[in-house]
Amino acid sequence: MWQTPPMTPETITADAAGSRRLGDLTVHRIGFGTMRLTGSAPFDLGTPSDRGRSIAVLRRAIDLGVNHIDTAAFYFSALRSANELVNSALAPYPDDLLIATKVGPFRDHAGRWGTPARPEDLRGHVEENLRQLGRDHLDLVHLRRMRQDSIAEHFGALAELRQAGLIRHLGISDVEPRHLAEAQDIAPVVSVQNRFGLGHHSPGTEELLRTCGEQGIAFVPFFAIAGEGGAHGATSAHDEELRAVAHAHRTTPAAIRLAWTLAQGRHVLAIPGTGNPEHLTENVAAGALRLTEDELTRLDAVHRKAV
Repeated sequence: MWQTPPMTPETITADAAGSRRLGDLTVHRIGFGTMRLTGSAPFDLGTPSDRGRSIAVLRRAIDLGVNHIDTAAFYFSALRSANELVNSALAPYPDDLLIATKVGPFRDHAGRWGTPARPEDLRGHVEENLRQLGRDHLDLVHLRRMRQDSIAEHFGALAELRQAGLIRHLGISDVEPRHLAEAQDIAPVVSVQNRFGLGHHSPGTEELLRTCGEQGIAFVPFFAIAGEGGAHGATSAHDEELRAVAHAHRTTPAAIRLAWTLAQGRHVLAIPGTGNPEHLTENVAAGALRLTEDELTRLDAVHRKAV
């Protein structure tokens, strides 16, 4: 009698994580972040992955059902531009693909960080993303707050570009709860990106996580796998409880970190990035993991212990 073959990481696709609405598109809850394609460490630090390999990883992500790509014009190194890689690998873009970008930080052509954008600079940032991606509009643009106390003027400038048809949906990034309320007084917010992951705490982020869930806003954490490694890559320091849960599921601690993140609410999306095709497969497969209530309780204790 013919039997369905067992699922393996290589056969699991992004739909295993489930889906949710993000603006007017439905995306799978496991997406893909492009920052790591420009180097082994953030931006111009480290050695970029081979260009052909990076393009293959992007195409493989689409083959695995990923339909949410997170990128930015300021993701580049001396040899690689994330947006150019996305364009080369995926254009013409699938109809169901949502490409999210970020604006606010500024780097010159030599890669040096400059003064954060003023409100009047943001049109140029949006147009640069449009040019690099080869699009006539951007699906979703996040305003990345750069330590300013108020985001009203900057977000208002993006709202005007949305009215002009250059942007479909708006989000905010690296913010406090008060900034979400401030932005919502100007235009609808469909997504909030903040650093969040097992064992990492930043002021106001867990309040934002709850608020987004209550208001139907997507919460998209970055560095969900990295732990304390942050922008420099995934940590190798894992609590023994985390290792035990990973062992029980015959998977990696990184996969359990992703599964725990997704378990924080149906409104939570993940955008793990990698230039390694094997790690891509593992990240997508993490969307199929289902942690027990006991395991979640144990991991929640690990999370609280890190405060």
